[in-house]
Amino acid sequence: MGDVAVPASKPTRATKAEEKRWRSAFLAELAATSNVTASAKAAAVSTTRAYDARRKDAEFYRAGQEALCEGYEHLEMSLLQRLRDGEIKPAAGAKKGVRVFDNANALRLLVAHRDSVSRQQGVRDNQDTSAILERINIRIDRMRATRAAPVAVADPANRDDDHA
Repeated sequence: MGDVAVPASKPTRATKAEEKRWRSAFLAELAATSNVTASAKAAAVSTTRAYDARRKDAEFYRAGQEALCEGYEHLEMSLLQRLRDGEIKPAAGAKKGVRVFDNANALRLLVAHRDSVSRQQGVRDNQDTSAILERINIRIDRMRATRAAPVAVADPANRDDDHA
């Protein structure tokens, strides 16, 4: 018996909607947590599916990098707040809480995502630079156009000499 090729089925609307739903949930959670596993769980997909989608879809990869960057920034702000304020946790047998500074997990995540976030921030900064340069060029063009425009010069022959 020979192998029979089965034609690939086209994605249905339901499949596309489901794909859009889980990707949106995944990216939102990734932006909030910087954690792929937690994001996949929130989107009700496996981490394998998320990584496969990232490998196969450049736009999803880009969106994921931006979400990681956003999550990194949130984490950085939370870490700074904890470094400044600490966290109040109840001490065993005490009536009052004790201010605790536990940053090990936050630091671990910062280190884990530092390189990819730095790359994404570089991309974003480059885009911002391009926009700034474009605005500068527009202003320079306007200045050149204004300078090149003929200026009305007063004719000394029409000068009113009654006040001289």
